[in-house]
Parts: sequence; C-alpha cells; structure tokens
Amino acid sequence: MTNINTIALVTGANRGIGRALVEALLARGARRVYAAARDIDSLGVFADPRVVPLALDVTDAAQITAAAARAADVTLVINNAGALEGGTALDADVDSLDRQLQVNVIGPARIAQAFAASLKANQGALANVLSVVGRAPMPGLAFYSVSKAAAASLTAALRGTFAGSGVSVHGIFPGPVDTDMAKDIDMDKTPPAVVAAAILDGIAAGAADIYPDAMAQMVGAGWAADPLAIERQFAA
Repeated sequence: MTNINTIALVTGANRGIGRALVEALLARGARRVYAAARDIDSLGVFADPRVVPLALDVTDAAQITAAAARAADVTLVINNAGALEGGTALDADVDSLDRQLQVNVIGPARIAQAFAASLKANQGALANVLSVVGRAPMPGLAFYSVSKAAAASLTAALRGTFAGSGVSVHGIFPGPVDTDMAKDIDMDKTPPAVVAAAILDGIAAGAADIYPDAMAQMVGAGWAADPLAIERQFAA
C-alpha cells in the first residue's frame, strides 16, 4: 500500500509526523500525496509536483465532504491531525475534552465515512495516528488520553466494519515524538522521520496495530501482557 501506485491523503501535514509522512511517501515513490492542513499556507513549499495542498479543518464537516470529492482517487488515508491539551482529570478544563474529541475522534470518524466509498472502490487502507496513552492514560494528559482511547476504539470498530471489503484499517500508537505538539513533554522523543518510516513499513506489512518507536513497542508488549501494569507505570 505504500508503493509507486499509492495515492495518499495525510491530515495535519504541515508539521511533525504529518509532514514526515508526506516526505516519506514521496521518497517511496507515491504517485500523489494530498497534503491537508487547516491553514493551507502553513504547509509551506513541498518541492515536488506530486504534492497536492488541500485545505482541511477536520472539525468542519463541509470541508471533509469537499476533500473526499477532490481526492476520490485515494488508496491510503492517514488521519494524523491531532489536538493535545494537558491537565489531570480533576483540574483540566472540561471543555478541553470536547475540543480534543472533536479533532481526535469525531474528525477521523467523519473522514472515514466520507472516504469509505473511495477506499472500497480503490481497495485501499485507512490509518489512524493514535498514541500509547490510548492504551493506558497518563494522569497529566487525562483528557488527551481519553480522546485517544476513544479513537482506538473507533479504529477497531472501523476495522470490523470494513472487514471483507478489501480495505485494511491500521491503528498507530506512537510514544513521545519530537514535534511541536509534544514540546512540553519532558521525555526522550523519537524523530518524526523515524516514526513515519515505521508507520509506512507497518501499513505495507499489513499490521493491524503499529508501534513505531522503542517506547511504543515496550508499551504495546506490556499492554498485551498486563494492561493494569502499564496503567500503574504511567500513573507513577
């Protein structure tokens, strides 16, 4: 799915993992990449004619519908756009939960529905960029963790719904990545290019769940063996 015939859409393509995914797709010979961002000017310049800039606010249903019509030839959709706000479940602004759900869950749900017909027709793939905190919450990122857990459940529901249609569905669970969004997280971080390469490798290999960095792989193995142990580790 990540070869010379790939026609991809990447949301949140203006920076971080999203921009690294666009660059990695081009390096692997993708035929076309729709680089989507809320502010199209923030995409800057991709010095490659295969990149098609696309204005897309994932909280805007009308823009999602327009994007699906514009990019009806897609074979790979990567829901990468995300929102992160910190705070514990007791002190965070509860309205921040709604804001993060709108971007991290409702947006990908709308995109999946809007692009379903194209993905089925093109025997494509849908990938959602989630987080290890979607497996076990970090108290200081309480509502972000909630939104990513909901997005992980959405991904599993989509996998079941698309089963038998020829569309593969992938959940991506990175640990801390060296991006603007994670700049305030005091942990070792993986470069976006490394994460993007691992994501595309996982999609190409048909992996249902992709853990694209060393911490993510540790969390994934621990979660599979004992979810409560990972929860306690994050709480500490």
